[in-house]
Amino acid sequence: MTRLRSWTAPLSLAAALFVTSAHADAPELVSVGKIWDRGAHNAFTDLVRWRGEWYCTFREADGHVGGDGNLRVLESADGKAWEPVALIAEEGIDLRDPKLSVTPKDQLMISAGGSVYRGGTTLLGMQPRVSFSSDGRVWSAPRRILSEGEWLWRVTWHDGKAYGAAYSPPASRAPKSAGTAGNPPASSNGMLQLYSGNDGIHYDLITRLDVPDFPNETTLRFLADDEMVAQVRRDAGNRKGWIGRSRPPYTEWKWNEAGISLGGPNFLRLPDGSLWAAGRASSPEGGPKTIVARMSRDDYEPVLTLPSGGDTSYPGLVWHEGILWMSYYSSHEGKSQIYLARVKLPLEEKDSAGASSP
Repeated sequence: MTRLRSWTAPLSLAAALFVTSAHADAPELVSVGKIWDRGAHNAFTDLVRWRGEWYCTFREADGHVGGDGNLRVLESADGKAWEPVALIAEEGIDLRDPKLSVTPKDQLMISAGGSVYRGGTTLLGMQPRVSFSSDGRVWSAPRRILSEGEWLWRVTWHDGKAYGAAYSPPASRAPKSAGTAGNPPASSNGMLQLYSGNDGIHYDLITRLDVPDFPNETTLRFLADDEMVAQVRRDAGNRKGWIGRSRPPYTEWKWNEAGISLGGPNFLRLPDGSLWAAGRASSPEGGPKTIVARMSRDDYEPVLTLPSGGDTSYPGLVWHEGILWMSYYSSHEGKSQIYLARVKLPLEEKDSAGASSP
């Protein structure tokens, strides 16, 4: 297979940064480059480093919504030259929002949504899928998990267990097939439920998360003391994201408003214990941008804008050798394409040793 050589030229800070506070120790965009543009619409990325190699996954389709989306997997030894190694498809299904993780058995796992459309845009049904690989190149057929009408948006492994938050849309936005046996009950608010499991396939309900105004895309991470932190997108009301925290057994939660709307939310806990996030937000330059933000259990502060615009965001994040590696997609150069950025974060020197994302 051919490899696509990416452009990784450094950018000036003047073109790349917007700072929203008095912090002088702003992140530095070290490099950014396009790594894939061969699909008609390339979007919704994730990134992982596994067995000394880089893997990036995303959806290829004719457009942002509808059609039968396939999941592309790229592999790279150095993060510069990328090779397409897999294309995961399911007939009649729009596979969306793939997320990469490493299982306790040292397999790669992709979790994704599976949607069915009529006429290209009318949603008839949705149910999450998982697929596994022992080499990054050969993947199992997508397997349905949870129930029809749910969407398990991201899986995070912690102490040998998989955790994820699955959302169901409000009754007004529910798939036309909603109401069949096994579907979660529809509500005017939408529903967000916390699950855990041992194998990435079978899950048990922990609790319903009491987040109003159509909560949906959710990333979970764990602090050193096993406290769980959740970052939640909301698409009704004031649409501002929520940040939640909970201690085992994760049934009681405290919530704070992030102060900004979040699209494709993702974040990491770094070796020094700090939290850094990325996603889609509006910037002083105007319109949607993909940003990097300082984050705490109570706050969210955008500090860096990446070259982006239009249809954009859904970053994958990996902390490696003292640098934040970040995949994302954007349409600022025409059609939506896949990019890889490297960002130097203002950490103490003692915390700059390499480590992978949780």
